[in-house]
Amino acid sequence: MTWLGAFSQLLEIVLALLLAPLLGGWINQWRAWLQNRSAPGLLQPYRTLHKLFNKESVLAEHASPLFRGAPYIVFGCMALACAIVPTLSTDLPLSPAADAIALVGLLGVARVFISLAAMDVGTSFGTLGARREMLIGFLAEPALLMVLFSASLISNSTSLTTIVETLAHRELAIYPSLAFAGVAFTMVSLAENARVPVDNPATHLELTMIHEALILEYSGRHLALLEWAASLKLFAYSCIGLALFFPWGVAEAQAPLALLLAMPALVLKLAIGGALLALLETLSAKMRIFRAPEFLATAFLLAVIGMLVHILVRP
Repeated sequence: MTWLGAFSQLLEIVLALLLAPLLGGWINQWRAWLQNRSAPGLLQPYRTLHKLFNKESVLAEHASPLFRGAPYIVFGCMALACAIVPTLSTDLPLSPAADAIALVGLLGVARVFISLAAMDVGTSFGTLGARREMLIGFLAEPALLMVLFSASLISNSTSLTTIVETLAHRELAIYPSLAFAGVAFTMVSLAENARVPVDNPATHLELTMIHEALILEYSGRHLALLEWAASLKLFAYSCIGLALFFPWGVAEAQAPLALLLAMPALVLKLAIGGALLALLETLSAKMRIFRAPEFLATAFLLAVIGMLVHILVRP
């Protein structure tokens, strides 16, 4: 492991921790502008985290150690997921130990712990949210795996760094399979991050909420960690999409100058992606929770079609 690789890895983690709340604030601003409302401040997520970290944590009477430890586990899983995805450089010490399958596993571990913690205190809303979260995850994870496998067929590897190097540093080519995979990934990303049309992150209606029902019993620093983890999850999915479908601008190994130029390129791509996400949410309507399986089944079908198209058209 070289010093530049260790620096790239540390820089990716620090950048994810700092930019994840900012990405959420940017999306909220665009949603407000597109809906002709007064937009919250761009730094509002940081103020919310600061307020929550300075508040006392109130725990339920029968809360177990699982309830107390789940926010730390979920936050750690999301931070590690952001560290695996090559956002700035492909010279990452963690990349040989974790590929696309391990990334999906990390997201699954976080989902299991937050669902168990929601059911731990025995409230009806927590159990309701946990059941809905596991339903979404049960359908979204296979679709996400198929999307990653579609990209891995091009590079003959499930390593994210190898996929990025293959797609970004070769002659320009059109891959029809990636078009299907891109639509499927967008649908999975909306469902996994509790965005419209699957869920509405700005509501607390008991008949429709999924993510909010999981964290109703948390407060103080525990709630701050879960909110931060949710923003890290959105950041990780955004970076996965950029790595698979817009990998240009990511630095190669042993390229300090390219690493410096990769930072503004990443910020620009995230800004464009956040604005497009806000536009998509503004143009969409919240669907019924019973339609979510059909939505994610369509994503799975599109991802599988992408794999079949690549197998049929490859030379």
